[in-house]
Amino acid sequence: MSMLKLVEYADEMKVNYLTIRDCVQKTQQCDPVKLNRESITYIDISSIDRQTKKIVEPQYIIPSEAPSRARKRIYKDDILVSTVRPNLNSVAFVSNQFDDQIASTGFCVLRSNPKIINPIYLFYFTQTNQFVERLTKLSIGAGYPAVSDEDILDSEIPLPPIAEQKRIASIAQKCDRLRRTRRYTQQLSDSYLRSVFLEMFGDFLELNVNSKFGDVLEIPLNNGVFEKNEKYSFGTPVIWVDDLYHTISIDTSKLRRAKLDDKSVDKYEVLEGDLLFTRSSLVREGTGQINIVPSLKERTTFECHTIRARVEKRIVNPYYILGLYRSSYGRNLIMNRANTATMTTIGQEAIAELLCPIPPLPLQEKFAQIVHRFERLRIQQREGDRQAEHLFQTVLHRAFRGEL
Repeated sequence: MSMLKLVEYADEMKVNYLTIRDCVQKTQQCDPVKLNRESITYIDISSIDRQTKKIVEPQYIIPSEAPSRARKRIYKDDILVSTVRPNLNSVAFVSNQFDDQIASTGFCVLRSNPKIINPIYLFYFTQTNQFVERLTKLSIGAGYPAVSDEDILDSEIPLPPIAEQKRIASIAQKCDRLRRTRRYTQQLSDSYLRSVFLEMFGDFLELNVNSKFGDVLEIPLNNGVFEKNEKYSFGTPVIWVDDLYHTISIDTSKLRRAKLDDKSVDKYEVLEGDLLFTRSSLVREGTGQINIVPSLKERTTFECHTIRARVEKRIVNPYYILGLYRSSYGRNLIMNRANTATMTTIGQEAIAELLCPIPPLPLQEKFAQIVHRFERLRIQQREGDRQAEHLFQTVLHRAFRGEL
């Protein structure tokens, strides 16, 4: 076991820095057919809830029908780290429920060596900014950046004695419970707008609808700009797929920036009230997600894995359309038109053909007013979430520096 460097803990205890490779056991792939089971539980990247870091939507399949990427055998206390889009930090701890099951090759499986490292300690290390930022810098691929298992295994981790690891893990768990409580509150508030939408427009959804989304567009649907990774540093803000999730309207405060020429900015510029759909996702439910562009302080564009829709506001209010295609009614329409292979996709033509009930415009505008009021409350809530996340990361940072 190689010692890479030493750091001085606050209590003057010296701690090894090792690579994760030095702390985990080797794992192997297997063909699920050779397990001689009637069925298996399969965990794909789409099975992971990125917010709670839990396995929430496993698939129960016959081994002979398992996808070719269903090859990684997992056990209780393993840690799954997604190699795709490492900036999203899709990690999960394997509980008893999923002991001796199969996961996708899209995960790096970390199996702790119990003589060296506590699995919960390792699990929380994989959630640190330090770990995520390193992998994000190593990721390659403009559309779906990814890292290798080797990149993850080469990450360095501070390694105090096992007793100290357990103490740090216990502190992290307590902070994590605070985060999860706030997220549960957010989930409850998310359901509020869906309930309001159904209360206001449920009767219209039950009518025989002939109008299509394409009928209410001011300009044709359009895919966004494609630029290589090396062009992303400074310049014009660009809205990416992952900016469309978890908010009522798009948060433009931390967008990536790219060096775009004037022609590209003119072609791919978004305006307040524009709607963006995700074109594709490794997670089926991530496809066709919709969000709305808020008021902008500077010219802003959108990237190629999203589709821009600009509606005719004399016919529909964009916030009504946002609510429509976020409702269970709208999501069913989108999923019925999505195609799934390696990833799930939906194109411009399919979106234009979506059914689009058109209630009276004053009623749509009333819903928009409710959304605006609710968004002001959510801004306050997001600040609380931000503080809880900052506290969690601060605790992790200090813990892994030996300052707790």
